Amino acid sequence: MGWQPGEGSGAGRQPAPGPGAPAGTSRDERLSGFTPGGQWDQCPPGPELAAVLAGVAGLEWRCPGAEPDELIGVVRRLTALESWASAAKLAAVRELIRQDDLPSLARPRHGDLPDQWSDSLSHELALALAVSVQSAEQTTLTAWELGARLPGIAALHADGTLAYSKAKLIVETFQWLSDADAAKAEAMIIPQLTGTTGKTWGQIMNLAARIANEVDPGLAERRRKAAVKHASRVTLFREQSGAAGLSGRDLPTDEALAAYANLDARAAEYKDSGAFPGARIDQLRAAAYLDLINGRSAEARIAQGNLSTNTADPDATPDAVIATRPDDGSPGETETGGGAPPPGNGPGDGGPDSGGPDSGGPRSGGPRSGGPGGQPAVRPVLADLVVALTTLLGLADRPGEAHGLGVLDPDLCRDLARLAAASRHSQICVTVTDSDGIAIGHGCGRAGKLACTAIAQPAAGVPPPPVALPARLNLTITADRLSAMLPGAVVPAGRTGNRTPDGWAFTWRDARGSPSSPDDQDWCGTWTITLPGDSELAVRIEPVPTFACDHRHESRGYQPNDTLRHLVQVRDHTCTFPPCSRHARASDFEHAQPYDKGGRTCSCNAGARSRKCHRIKQSPGWTVTQPRPGWHQWTTPSGWTYVQAPYRYPV
Repeated sequence: MGWQPGEGSGAGRQPAPGPGAPAGTSRDERLSGFTPGGQWDQCPPGPELAAVLAGVAGLEWRCPGAEPDELIGVVRRLTALESWASAAKLAAVRELIRQDDLPSLARPRHGDLPDQWSDSLSHELALALAVSVQSAEQTTLTAWELGARLPGIAALHADGTLAYSKAKLIVETFQWLSDADAAKAEAMIIPQLTGTTGKTWGQIMNLAARIANEVDPGLAERRRKAAVKHASRVTLFREQSGAAGLSGRDLPTDEALAAYANLDARAAEYKDSGAFPGARIDQLRAAAYLDLINGRSAEARIAQGNLSTNTADPDATPDAVIATRPDDGSPGETETGGGAPPPGNGPGDGGPDSGGPDSGGPRSGGPRSGGPGGQPAVRPVLADLVVALTTLLGLADRPGEAHGLGVLDPDLCRDLARLAAASRHSQICVTVTDSDGIAIGHGCGRAGKLACTAIAQPAAGVPPPPVALPARLNLTITADRLSAMLPGAVVPAGRTGNRTPDGWAFTWRDARGSPSSPDDQDWCGTWTITLPGDSELAVRIEPVPTFACDHRHESRGYQPNDTLRHLVQVRDHTCTFPPCSRHARASDFEHAQPYDKGGRTCSCNAGARSRKCHRIKQSPGWTVTQPRPGWHQWTTPSGWTYVQAPYRYPV
């Protein structure tokens, strides 16, 4: 067996167990040293303190026999030890920065630390720490700043005074100062951090900002203007509740204030209308916010008489399940992978979103032919939704997901799928998976006259959606479920065919949709999907080369054909660099073994890589192989190996 808590130096134990201690345990006399001013309360964090803490911990880290003041002391010293370990990690990162440097590069330096490091180092750290590349880059920057410009803050971090999050906060505030001003600011803040009572993250944030602006009065203005110019953005994210967040960040202050005033005015109009009795003002603001962005008039919202597109009672959820986020000023982190790919392609490999079976044509996102006054209409950007087909067909309640938003509960999946089906710009596909959610088949919906048995009209009383959602709607289903829907299978009770009350149906078309290869599964062929509103699409499903590859869509030249590109995007779903979450459609089609060195332009030698990850893969010391078509094995310059398995879809 490996080491267990309680092993190690354990001299001087007393036999009497403490209150609540498990039978057969005894108090360690060293616990008394964790009282205020005790031996271990004063001991700097390091290997000696770690050994003592391990010794007094006992089984399950319960510290048998410890009194409350001693337990508080143990918690304090464990926190100090945590900071010490973090400081040691940052020191190791600084050594990586030193070793990343080459004399021939002639990089500027602070002492023995180069002022620059390679993208390769950031990507290798991202793999090692299982974080995004952006997070790894921030860790590297923090390590550099503490070693090169803020040694006093580094010392407070190492001795347990400052947790990593607080040291990082000071780094992020002072990094914009010149070397001389950073030294001044550090000298001013250290005395305020070393008292017997520590400061919270929010208190340190305000303190550091005041000091930074005191030593450099123009800093705040420069940062604000630079942020508006270079960092203005709108982010979509998933709240922990499962609802969505839409946030404008680093916006021009004057325009943001004016926008909020307009939003408040619209919310007041909703309140004065009397159409939403009992609605909170923040709820009205949220509806106004979305309506103003979506171009929906106040009259339309008031006529609807509901603050949600969901027709369910918005007050049906007990208040007990809604928790507010504590306003403690704690930092957050958004992990996204890769960077936005620049225009153009990498050396020879196809760029992102450059075609595929789902490009153009009816019900497949083709651009509108014209707008008012003969002007071409703007082609909408499509949301990426993955919804279990069984959820829409009423066969199961399975969650879905939205790229950039995360998990969607089944009821929300049904709402979003209905909104997507209402938009003529939407693209609808079907992905067949194994029992683990790995893609093994795929087909794209095509509009047109279908030769199939007539299907009943949608049930009366289903209201049309108040808005449409242009989306790429990928409907997933396991192979077993799909086989059970072939002709001859039992139809669920209460249906006409496979039709649901909401209007969804999925049926085998006819014998003309038979598999194109004798090796294909029985579910390969053409199916009909019927949408709410009675629109019909033909979906020809064929295998996705994941576990094996028959090379049926291999391109003889360097560039992939549209079908090959699309099937690789479906299989990989995201960039295949493990920490990167950039969508496969926004990534490059990239050869694992280079084409000019004999690599095939085929799914068994191809993967989705974001532009930045593509360039890293081509940099010295990096290799990518595919042991199987859907598995991507990355080997770093230091020799560590990481494998990205195929994406697992919700089914």
